This record gives sequence, structure tokens and C-alpha cells, in this order.
Amino acid sequence: MTIFNLTPYKHLLPAYGELRVQENRTRNIIIMDGKITKNEVGSKKGLSARVLSGGIMGFAASETISESEVKKVLEKAKRNADYLKPFEKNTQGALQFNPFQHSMDLSTKKSLRSTSEILRFLMEVDAYIAKTYPDLKSRMVRLIELDMEKDLINTPGSVLYSLWTRSHIYIRMIKEKDGIPYSYYEILGGAGDFEDHFEKPEDLYPTVDLAYKRLVDKTEAVEAKAGMADVIIGSELTGILAHEAVGHTAEADTVLSGSFIGHLVGQQVANEKVSLVDFANTYNGELLAMPVFIDDEGTKAEDAVIIENGILKGFMHNLQSAEKLGVKPTGNARAFDFFDEPLIRMRNTAILPGKDKIEDMIASIENGYYIMSSSNGQADSTGEFMFGVQLGYEIKNGKLGRALKETTVSGMAFDVLKSTTMLADDLQFFNNGYCGKKQMMPTADGGPTLKCRMNIGGN
Repeated sequence: MTIFNLTPYKHLLPAYGELRVQENRTRNIIIMDGKITKNEVGSKKGLSARVLSGGIMGFAASETISESEVKKVLEKAKRNADYLKPFEKNTQGALQFNPFQHSMDLSTKKSLRSTSEILRFLMEVDAYIAKTYPDLKSRMVRLIELDMEKDLINTPGSVLYSLWTRSHIYIRMIKEKDGIPYSYYEILGGAGDFEDHFEKPEDLYPTVDLAYKRLVDKTEAVEAKAGMADVIIGSELTGILAHEAVGHTAEADTVLSGSFIGHLVGQQVANEKVSLVDFANTYNGELLAMPVFIDDEGTKAEDAVIIENGILKGFMHNLQSAEKLGVKPTGNARAFDFFDEPLIRMRNTAILPGKDKIEDMIASIENGYYIMSSSNGQADSTGEFMFGVQLGYEIKNGKLGRALKETTVSGMAFDVLKSTTMLADDLQFFNNGYCGKKQMMPTADGGPTLKCRMNIGGN
């Protein structure tokens, strides 16, 4: 459906302007040890405008959506631009527009379940955990859903309607041994509504069983030997590396602010086997988890090739950064809420797969580690990163050994990519988290299992 048809108001737009109406809807249910501790839904809905006046972009927003408010928001956006003129040294040059029209409704085509039906579903999963694994100290089943719906028009002629949804169930278990608590979680679901991912509670039981097995492994874990090591990282960690440690350094606003890779275009920054792309909407003809066909400035979204065969090729752009650097905009301008101004943000950022097999990668390591999932991650504009390790295993004489105690891996992203020697053929994308650059934003990232060298914490 259309939130509010903006097309009749195109004649109100100035020489360059944008109008966007957006509604974000959320659901958050938490069941802790058999008790419903949270059951809430939320919605944020409103109107925003950007106007270019005298080389300065002004922004304004309102919670009211009406014909009269469209005029007021446009006028206020122009006033804000005019107000900023005495304080802005660098005015905007000629923007390179790539208008496009697209409509996308990715909501489920199945019958929606009621809140009571969803609660019963989650309670059944919790009951299975409690009955099957009574030795657990604590357990949690959590559902998080997000719908983002928007209408957008701009002066060059872009028209967008978009409805994107995602739904995830988080299962966390805590087990105690010798007075020490150990935890492990799994995440199920992805882009789409609850009904698209979860049909019967028993469909989740194999994942519950796997999570418990891995939790038991952690209670018998050993510490890693600290220092540089041969490491295999799973797809989830590869995606975090692509997003946090590489992607943020290649956002053009970061580049213009002094990112260290700004002067490395055309140079080798990774092993020649490594390619990294921020995909706009599809890969190999399949729709990705965070598809963007038109960004929140009205630019047609294009794939942004960052690294190709080890060579740094370019960056992710909005209209302003593309003009300043003399390149084509890639459609990476995104805003989370209606009251947020579009910023350069990632969409579906991934290292491309290779042709290796995971078993061959493990067999190639005499002493090293297989890091399967991460608990958190952070990086800075230099590409230096540190990621928490939720689950990992030793590799001894080419075979998996004991589980590792929770630890960290760290390093410089491009040193790690230069050390990469094997990439598996198992590309996966993940979209359960948020990117927190100034405003929250759902993104997707991924990659294959890969073999590299990095620092690991431990004894």
C-alpha cells in the first residue's frame, strides 16, 4: 500500500528537493525461563524534506502527514538551508542525478498470525528447551521484527514505494559448571515476515539441539594460545570483517574525513583472491536480504565494487560525495527514521566466495583455530578491529579439536585480507543486526569461510 501519495505534490519541489514519508513498525517479545517479560509493538511515522538552496542542503521533518504539512516542511527545509549559509564554507556543486522509479512490497503473502498465536509458538519452543534440557541455568526465546515502509519523490523524477520486513528469533541458553556460567545463542529467520520463516515450533528444535551441544562444548573449552595464528573464520565473521573493518573505511564521507584508504585506489590492499562488493539489491540474480533499488535521495542504486582481485577500486557514495570526488553516485544514501537525514550507509556488503572446501581448509592447518561465530565487533577508520568470539575450536594436525573459551580476534583488516590464502564456496548473508553510524540502520553482510592469519587472545 501507499502511506501517502506524494506524486501530486511534485510541483511544489524547488530546483532540487526531496520528499519522503516513512513508517517503521517494530515488535519485541521476550520469554525468559517460561515467563513473558516483554510484549511490545511500536510505530514511528512522519514526513521529511530536503531542499538545496544556494549550494546548501536543508532538512526538516514532521510527525504530521498532510497536504498543508508538505508545504510547511519544504518551506522549513529551505529556511534551514538559508540559515546554514553563513556557517558553511563548502557549498554544493552540480549534482549528478540518476532518477529511477520502483515499487517493492516484500511483505508476506501468507495469512498473518495474531499476537496470541505468535506467543503460543514461542512458548512451545521455550517449553521444549525446558523439558529437553532441564540442567540449564537460564534460557531465553526472543522475537524481534521490523517493517520499514516509505514513499519518496524528488525533483529529477524518482518515485519510490518500498515495504521491507525482517523477523528473527533469538535462542539463548546459559549452563553452569563448577560455579561458572557459560552462554550460547543462535539466531533464526531473516528478511521477511514471521510467517515466511516460522511455520511450526518443532522446525526450530534441531537448531535448539545444536545450540545445546555447542554450549556443552563451551563448558569443556580450553584457552587459545595468544598471538598470531592460522585461523579459519566462518561466514558470519567474514561478514563482520567486510562491514566493520573494511566497509566503514570505504564510505565516501569517511574517506573525505581522512580515512586511510583514501589514497590507495588502484593499489593492492588484499590477496588477489579477494574481492569485496557492497551489493545494491541482487547477487547472481537473487534478491538479497537488504535490497535497495532507490536510495533515500532518489538515486538509482548500483553495486559498489570496493576491492576487485585484491585491488582497491572505489567507495560507496551519495550525491554529495560523488560530486566532490568526481565519480558516479552509487545510491548508498539511507535514513533509518523519517526524522533522519540520509547518510552514506552500507546495504549488502560481502567478500565474494572462492572454490575451496572447508574440509580442505581445516586439513591444511597443523596448529590453528576455526572461529565459527562472533559475539560482538568493533573497528575504526584505520581498519584496525577487535571481534569477540562466541564459538571456536582448535585445529590440531588438520582436524577439529576442543572448543575454545570465549576470546577475541584482532588485527588490521587489510593485513588479514593480504594473508588470506583460501576462500570457500559457501557464501552466506546475515541481516540480524544494526549498524550504528550516527543513526541505527539495518544492513546485511556476509562472505565465505576463509583462511587467514590474525591475532587471537588467550594464554
